[in-house]
Amino acid sequence: MTTWGGTGWAGLPAGRPLVMGILNATPDSFSDGGERLDPGAAIAAGMRMAEEGADILDIGGESTRPGAASVDPAEEMRRVLPVIRGLAAQGCPISIDTRNAATMRAALDAGAAIVNDVSALAHDPAAAAVVADAGCPVVLMHMRGTPATMEAHAQYDDVAADVTRELADRVAAARAAGIAEAAIALDPGIGFAKTATQNAALLAGLPRLAALGYPLLVGVSRKRVIGAFGHAIAPKDRLPGSLAAGLFAIARGARILRVHDVGATVQALRVWAALLDHLPAPLWAAAPG
Repeated sequence: MTTWGGTGWAGLPAGRPLVMGILNATPDSFSDGGERLDPGAAIAAGMRMAEEGADILDIGGESTRPGAASVDPAEEMRRVLPVIRGLAAQGCPISIDTRNAATMRAALDAGAAIVNDVSALAHDPAAAAVVADAGCPVVLMHMRGTPATMEAHAQYDDVAADVTRELADRVAAARAAGIAEAAIALDPGIGFAKTATQNAALLAGLPRLAALGYPLLVGVSRKRVIGAFGHAIAPKDRLPGSLAAGLFAIARGARILRVHDVGATVQALRVWAALLDHLPAPLWAAAPG
């Protein structure tokens, strides 16, 4: 993707939306489980994403789909570390998608530069210290319960207000642990302890979360909310809806899209940006309230 000048969170370009490519080294992820268990296949897939314009490659070794069981950190590290080493050696910016402090530490040592934690550093008591000691950027995502139990926690008075308040609490905990304010990005956790209707309301309410002042990462790619509104049962049939929801999220304040389909997303954002060049200001520069 074309760099428009300036750097922002994690040293990445600040003048445009960013794309994070999803690289799952898991047997049971909801969309692509089992496709990249071989490190060579995963590294090749990551290189393709980089060539297509991914700004970050998000590598995970534990599925966090609804109902997923936890994975032992030793097994998680066995899955992800060879992939991280191989892609980091090619100069690709790497994010480690993990809840486990030991995996965070090993991944950072292997060449990862960002920690992406679906529990917002709440799952492992040692996680915040690992991030603070490394001084690395971190994504704090909203989730209630665990992947195995989260569907029982989808009860909100006002989902946008509740998620904003709960993530603000996680930011406060991160800051208290010594994590720099500039290192933090937030993820509303679309699909995590939320129904389809709640996910839609949360996307519409993203300006509330953006008002906290941290970059927003949004992952809607191929998720059940896309299938629910787009009438697409198979995750891989949800690309058009994923693009629509991603652009909507950008217009409401998101800065980073976490996606499976990097090339298609990059193309959509390029066209979006070209059209916005004819408006007084980019929509992501001043999201509507």
